[in-house]
Amino acid sequence: MELSLVYTIIGFGLAGYSVIANDSIQTLGTFIASKQKWFKWYTLASAASLVMIVAITWGWYSYDGDISYGRLTRIPFQEIQWYHAVAPAILLALTRIGIPVSTTFLVLSAFASTVVLEKMLVKSIVGYGIAASVAYLCWIAVSKFINEKLDEVKGDKWIAFWRNSVWVSSGWLWWVWLSHDVANIAVYLPRQLDFSLLLIVITYFTILLFYIFYIRGGSIQQVVLEKTGTRYARSATIINVIYAAVLFYFKELNDLPMSTTWVFVGLLCGRELAISTMNKDYKFKYVFPLIGKDFVKMIFGLSVSVAIVLAIHYFIIPRGLF
Repeated sequence: MELSLVYTIIGFGLAGYSVIANDSIQTLGTFIASKQKWFKWYTLASAASLVMIVAITWGWYSYDGDISYGRLTRIPFQEIQWYHAVAPAILLALTRIGIPVSTTFLVLSAFASTVVLEKMLVKSIVGYGIAASVAYLCWIAVSKFINEKLDEVKGDKWIAFWRNSVWVSSGWLWWVWLSHDVANIAVYLPRQLDFSLLLIVITYFTILLFYIFYIRGGSIQQVVLEKTGTRYARSATIINVIYAAVLFYFKELNDLPMSTTWVFVGLLCGRELAISTMNKDYKFKYVFPLIGKDFVKMIFGLSVSVAIVLAIHYFIIPRGLF
């Protein structure tokens, strides 16, 4: 077996686990938090797997065998080297200790040129700002009608509505997120997959999803649970709808990859600031440690990503360290 194939298998395996375990909590975290009390973990995992199978198959069919939804058009396929497998290994280590780093930067930095990485960074920063601004304005409006921290949903009709809405909004968000972040795994594969390889990918992803639901999201789930009201169906639905709308906008904007992690953290940042603005009992001094901690973690992940791309382009490749 050629070393390149060995590196491909290792890189794809690590990237699949790292991306699903780290980034999927952005989309499935509120779903797990709000539904785990009412449904068995394997029921939730089955629902998420069904959406994933349809989403990946649709991307494969619509984009001529490309499961990345065209996100890798600016990053051509490369023969996989050992340093390509290092990035997801680092991501896996960070995931295990609960750091919500950007898998887009950390994984794709090993493949992208410095020009593409710079454009990805700019798009992600804009995404963070737009998500935070939209979330702030939306939750200022929401707070005029409900207090997510204190108000309970009353009436069987509304309780049923919000609980059912979580299923629908989570499914839409999960689909839109996959159209962005599957690229972080598919970068290790040929840009056009045959049907047998598609089945292998779907099977592996399904196994990973069931494991993530079995451990209830793992340590990275704490990023979601520590935010106000994310265990409640109403709050989870509102978060899902706004997050999915922002991601869909950037999906349609262009085919350049971006960090969904930055968008997600920006969304939670704007939401927490809005709630603290409208709720006198929820002071800013409680908010800033939360959003500051997440921002520091993002910057740390970005620093690691930049270090990887600089090491590859200015040290490893010039010296022929393959």
